[in-house]
Amino acid sequence: MNTLKNILVLFLIVVLASCSKNISKMDASESSMISKKVDSLMGLMTLSEKIGQMNQYNGFWDVTGPVPNEGDAANKYDHLKKGLVGSMLNVLGADEVRKVQKIAVEETRLGIPLIIGFDVIHGYKTLSPIPLAESASWDLEAIENSAKMAAEEAASAGINWTFAPMVDISRDARWGRVMEGAGEDPYLGSLIAKARVKGFQGNNLSLPYTIAACAKHFAGYGFAEAGRDYNTVDVSISTLYNTILPPFKAAVEADVKTFMNAFNILNGVPATGNRFLQRDILKGAWGFKGFVVSDWGSMGEMVTHGYAKDGEEAAKMAVNTGSDMDMESYLYVKYLEKLVNDGLVDIALIDDTVKRILTVKFELGLFDDPYKYCNSAREKEITGNKKIHEAVLDVAKKSIVLLKNENQLLPLKKEGLNIVVMGPLGNDKHSPLGSWRGEAADNSAVSLMEGLQLYTGNSITHQMGVKLTEGLPNFTTETIINTTDRTGITEAVAAAKNKDVVIMVLGEHGFQSGEGRSRTSLSLPGLQQELLEAVYKVNKNIVLVLMNGRPLAIEWADKNIPAIVEAWHLGTESGNAIAQVLYGDYNPSGKLTMTFPRNIGQVPIYYNHKNTGRPTYPGGNSVFWSHYIDESNDPLYEFGYGLSYTTFKYENLKLSTNSLTENNDIEVSFTLTNTGNFEGKEVAQLYIRDLYASLARPVKELKGFEMLSLKPNESKQVSFRIDRKMLEFYSANEKWETEPGDFKVFIGGSSKTVLEGYFECK
Repeated sequence: MNTLKNILVLFLIVVLASCSKNISKMDASESSMISKKVDSLMGLMTLSEKIGQMNQYNGFWDVTGPVPNEGDAANKYDHLKKGLVGSMLNVLGADEVRKVQKIAVEETRLGIPLIIGFDVIHGYKTLSPIPLAESASWDLEAIENSAKMAAEEAASAGINWTFAPMVDISRDARWGRVMEGAGEDPYLGSLIAKARVKGFQGNNLSLPYTIAACAKHFAGYGFAEAGRDYNTVDVSISTLYNTILPPFKAAVEADVKTFMNAFNILNGVPATGNRFLQRDILKGAWGFKGFVVSDWGSMGEMVTHGYAKDGEEAAKMAVNTGSDMDMESYLYVKYLEKLVNDGLVDIALIDDTVKRILTVKFELGLFDDPYKYCNSAREKEITGNKKIHEAVLDVAKKSIVLLKNENQLLPLKKEGLNIVVMGPLGNDKHSPLGSWRGEAADNSAVSLMEGLQLYTGNSITHQMGVKLTEGLPNFTTETIINTTDRTGITEAVAAAKNKDVVIMVLGEHGFQSGEGRSRTSLSLPGLQQELLEAVYKVNKNIVLVLMNGRPLAIEWADKNIPAIVEAWHLGTESGNAIAQVLYGDYNPSGKLTMTFPRNIGQVPIYYNHKNTGRPTYPGGNSVFWSHYIDESNDPLYEFGYGLSYTTFKYENLKLSTNSLTENNDIEVSFTLTNTGNFEGKEVAQLYIRDLYASLARPVKELKGFEMLSLKPNESKQVSFRIDRKMLEFYSANEKWETEPGDFKVFIGGSSKTVLEGYFECK
């Protein structure tokens, strides 16, 4: 009888969908057609089935093993069979996804397919650089392609939804999740947000190699106090609108399908239960049509925050304020039906939420073919293929930032050198994968030693010097760092003597950044600084290669080491990318997207700060100005900074007019010349300062950039266009507007600009 009932229900859905297709021929848009299909399906659903669509479970049993028959797993399995699960995460592989999808589609009353989520942050099995590293490329096309390759590989393994991109702006390198974002600047962060959304979702979400993207964490997570993960956020409305929200707005403009809210409280209210964020801004002012998923267990954490009395109240708060899907709190499936029946939650809110979720499923094409992402042959064909590796290598090279190159120590000669590679990361195939490494196999990265050994003209050996970790790293970083074993330092010093070049590969382990990996120190962990200084005493010809997931405080190295390369955690092709840069087969062009401090005491430090009333030294013996008595105010390396093997000269700044009006824009032009001996790429940057306004404005704000490739002695005329829209900000009038006034314009190769002009906005 149940089988016949299922057949009749499925037949009715097909008929209704077919009718909708016929009707849609008269409609102007595909969204109208999908809306009709959603309405048809909604008419068949019970309240409990609707709430089921709002419920997301982590993978809870080995689908190749027996069905769970007791405990939490058995309850979840029962919910899955009853249609009380709308999404699952961390079910991986085409065959495994097919098995859970088959239960949802063939064994439930209505056969509604699951959406399958996973943290595809910088790749699935083949990894690109961590997102912070990719942002240093300033190459939007390469970043978009990186997300596209990640989507193809993940989609082939059954995934159709990624919890990325993270678009949180952060100014605090202590926060471990800076590795997951695009740095400190809202303008650049907004462009990268759009690129990553487009890369994941493509131009047609129903294609089998695209996946739904998720802008996270909404909002303010990057401003956690003291850089401590999950901590309190308290910011002004100006900071919220002008710094934090722009990349989220950009994601909406790029048609991102989902949002994830944040663990933190924002100005006293948990983001998961924040009506102002979710209903007023996101779904209201911005008109977001997708759905919002909680972060893992964040609905239940509203009780821990001291905001909700208990789980039932947390569920009521979450749904009323705009959280659509519950990730692993179990609160919706437990309490929502009662809350609706008791009149505490309006059924209209449930209907709105479920329509949003079903719409994304229709847009993914899951109702046309629930198993479209479950093709094991395609999975084998796509996973780790040549095209993906080439894309990963390309963006890895572009992500490397040259921080220092005294006496042109780099690029290295390709023959005749006696080189020792030293440090715990020099021959490491595990750490370069970074954090949030998806399904990448342990030790699957190309090590730097492997990359260098492809060049056969030099003698290359390796000495570890010191261990970075004690055993395998885990989530408790305090237990993995070596601070006692110095036995290899003496041997390393001996090996460094009489070598032509020492390549020191130091930094953080891949698991020292990421979620839950906040640090109170930004120095080289463990005994690495001690090793560096010991080797420096016997051989000053050192190339320091940094592998890290956040800005580090390396003031000693900057003062003493002649060449420093910021190589981040570059993913699968790490060693090949670094080797090609060290040998000059790729001229580094990366620019920092987070400021590097001189020491931890300067943090948070960022280029687009306010001026203060006492910004500069007044002269005499006065100490009464905004400064430290024991350190410079200046960063070690500023936002936008990055060297090349060649040099560039900026000159001849011209403004087409000094007056910006409603009827005319301003063209800013200048000459850029390659004054060195190598062909190279330069990211020319435009900054603007609003000299006075209804709210104090930053000393500089990035407003444009262009990457240019020049041959030696070649010059190019470069221009940027300034319009009134470019000058908008969220003002004291609590709206986005351009205020009249005086402005400075700056041009240069970093936020420490070299050319300056002036104009007036009328």
